[in-house]
Amino acid sequence: MDIHGEKILILDFGSQYTQLIARRVREAKVYSEIFPYNFSIEKIKKFRPKGIILSGSPASVYDKKALIVNKEVFGLGIPVLGICYGMQLMTHLLGGVVAKAQKREYGRAELHIDKSIDLFHGYKNWISGEGQRHGATTVWMSHGDRIEDMPSGFTPIAHTDNSPIAAMANIYKGLYGLQFHPEVVHTPYGRNILENFVYRICGCSPTWTMKAFVDYSVGHIKEVVGKEKVICALSGGVDSSVTAALVNRAIGKQLTCVFVNNGLLRKNEAKSVLDTLKRGMDLNIKYVDAEARFLKKLKAVIEPEKKRKLIGREFIAVFEDSAKKIGKIDFLAQGTLYPDVIESKSFKGPSAIIKSHHNVGGLPTRMTFKLIEPLRELFKDEVRVLGKELGLSDEILWRQPFPGPGLAIRVLGEITDERLNILREADAIVLDEIRKAGLYREIWQSFAVLLPIKTVGVMGDERTYENVIALRAVYSLDGMTADWAKLPYDLLGTISNRIINEVKGVNRVVYDISSKPPSTIEWE
Repeated sequence: MDIHGEKILILDFGSQYTQLIARRVREAKVYSEIFPYNFSIEKIKKFRPKGIILSGSPASVYDKKALIVNKEVFGLGIPVLGICYGMQLMTHLLGGVVAKAQKREYGRAELHIDKSIDLFHGYKNWISGEGQRHGATTVWMSHGDRIEDMPSGFTPIAHTDNSPIAAMANIYKGLYGLQFHPEVVHTPYGRNILENFVYRICGCSPTWTMKAFVDYSVGHIKEVVGKEKVICALSGGVDSSVTAALVNRAIGKQLTCVFVNNGLLRKNEAKSVLDTLKRGMDLNIKYVDAEARFLKKLKAVIEPEKKRKLIGREFIAVFEDSAKKIGKIDFLAQGTLYPDVIESKSFKGPSAIIKSHHNVGGLPTRMTFKLIEPLRELFKDEVRVLGKELGLSDEILWRQPFPGPGLAIRVLGEITDERLNILREADAIVLDEIRKAGLYREIWQSFAVLLPIKTVGVMGDERTYENVIALRAVYSLDGMTADWAKLPYDLLGTISNRIINEVKGVNRVVYDISSKPPSTIEWE
């Protein structure tokens, strides 16, 4: 089965929700990929999508620097769905009229469905018993422009009080537009709308499953590697563990996993991770103590991007040295995920590079290995499903994400043994209390950050001038967006008291209540 045979292409115009569109399509078991808005017609034809989705954007179609798709997209005979800006752009390019709305529409709105064709097929079954008025449902709006005049051949199929054309269709050409965002959870039946698009309109079949992905990947890895050897960077996190298990299933003893202690791990992490991996997975694992080597490289380095890239390059150097001791190694397997690619490579059109991930942005241009990145097209939740399919334990699969550069990007400022140890002790307390509260699996990430400042305090009736620890805990599905966790005050108080009382050198604890966007999950 070709799991990539039936796929949806998403053209990105800079919306914060673009990744959510891709995730929702994949949740319908149809493969999707994101490309920049100016992806050429030739490349679109080569990709051979069964449908195209135009994302939203913070821009207006009338801006001087408006992002414009090639008009030929609408004449390829491939169904197109425009969402918000995508709908307005479709209207603008095909001869309709887009104008400033009399009243901007942000947040929840009541959508009245006028025609139950295609996108809204079966809508009465969705909203029955939900207390909604007949033919109406809640959707999430985010726009300042609206459609005044549709292009020739289009029919309005839904409206709101503020948008007389909140959805439109040209069923003969397979062109559709939605003024609202079906991909967000605030649109309760958005999933049904997108499924109607990919199944009924585009004719896709639900072939994108992790079982199918395993079969496809095992065959692909065997074909690429042949009889050569592979080395895998194994950290004990979800991504690298699933990568190792997948490659191991494909080539067995041709794989050697290397666990590197770079001196930037959490308290007792090297031992606990190795014990877990050896207990739950049949892998050939080599342990490398490179603590002194990494800390020497990072001495006096403060700038976060420089930290990340130094660590990425040093990892490769360590693997190359390890490979020489093992024998001739041709491939390096890494747990790179789709969000890593998007954030590190400005992959999604006009969006800016946020930060380099050590396993995509920190690689040297010259290295002796060829890369294998079998998870490169997966989101984190898909990786966990894949790991379950491969038989990995929940202990591994539900481990909270830990950044490749480790504590180097949680010690803000200069990295020293003393500062690392302060953070390790504080971080251990955070995780201990989060587990005791039964929140470890529910929270995406929870950790401590050592700030590069000191503050005045009073301890034992004496003045102190010590370090500040910031607590960070967030809810997320894939790390692309995140909300700060509303931890109980008693829990925050317990964590703060323990850190100040038990960790020498800390006299203040603060809590980070920033969401992503605009902040990132990690501080550096």
